[in-house]
This record gives sequence, structure tokens and C-alpha cells, in this order.
Amino acid sequence: MARKPVHLTADAKRPEGRQVIWEAIRRLRTFNVGDLEIATYLKEATIRSYVEALAKGGYLQRAQGQPRREARFPPVTWTLIRDVGVEAPRLTKQGKPCTAGLGREQMWRTMRIIGEFDLHSLAVQASTEAHPVSHREAEYYIRYMHRAGYLHQVAKGGPGRPGRYRLIPSRYTGPGAPQVQRIRQVWDPNREEVVWRPEDGGHE
Repeated sequence: MARKPVHLTADAKRPEGRQVIWEAIRRLRTFNVGDLEIATYLKEATIRSYVEALAKGGYLQRAQGQPRREARFPPVTWTLIRDVGVEAPRLTKQGKPCTAGLGREQMWRTMRIIGEFDLHSLAVQASTEAHPVSHREAEYYIRYMHRAGYLHQVAKGGPGRPGRYRLIPSRYTGPGAPQVQRIRQVWDPNREEVVWRPEDGGHE
């Protein structure tokens, strides 16, 4: 299930989409889609899509529920059999782990650990065998993290020499990696707000 673009929910008072569904599933443990509609106020199609992905991924087990009086067919009852904690599993429609944004999560964690870095060292240190980070991806993320005020530029770059940066300790806002959205603004999931927009300017 695709996530709703976060810039559309920046003013929401609580998380939306799959996170809300997952929280309701963890509370209910055994449920049907109707139960989740009541618990989340989300559309049936949105709920059903994520429930099906969770089932394919092995998080839910299907059982036959009790029929409703007004229903011709009984609703499907699901039971949570794989609780992986508070963070909603990020899955494709086929129930496979979704890797979108994973490289930036790896870079965000790495920035805090390695101290001073350039795009080459960040790409190498943040890469894993399962999900390597390209130099291009590292350069792009560094650029926007610097513009948004998360990074201090230790040394400017030059011909054949990339700039060097360091994460500002006070700007580490939590484990969630700040996201560069399609409209090129930066959303911080830890603060649940947009922290930089193109009109704000910033360092180059």
C-alpha cells in the first residue's frame, strides 16, 4: 500500500494510513475490516489493501468470522500472529518489505555515528549488502540536510574534492530519517512537521 504523501498530512494531529491501521490491529489482535474502519475512520479500500499486504507478509492469519445479520456473507476475521512492535511494517502489495527510503534511513543513522564525512565516505559507511547507497543518493541527501540546517559544513568542496560535513548534535531529532519530498521540501517525522521549504533558501 502506497503511503499518503506526508506533505498532505503535515498538519494532521495524529499519524495516518498504515501506521494508524497497524496501531489498531495491535490493540484489537483479532478483527475484521469493519472493526478497523470503526477504529481508524479510514476508507475500507485503504484498510483492505494494507490488511492483504500484512496477510501475504505473514503478519496476519485468516479465520472465518461470525456472520452479521445484515450481511449475505460473513466478514473475514483476522488474527495478528506476528507483532513486530510499534512501527508499522512497510510492505508492498505483495507483502514484501518496501525498500523505498531505506537508503536515507541508513544515511541518517550513519551521520550520527561517523562524525565528519563527505559524500563518498557516507555512501560507503551507510551501504549494506542488501541495500547499497550510491554516491548520487548520498550527494542529494547531504545537499538537502545541509539546506535544512541539520549539517555543518566543515570544509567546502572544490574541483574533484567534495565538501565535508558533520551532523549538528542539537539537530538530531530522533530515529526517523528526515524525508526529502517530491516537492523538494524536508519533512521531519520525529517532529511531525515540515522543517524546510524551497522558498526558505538555505546553504548551497
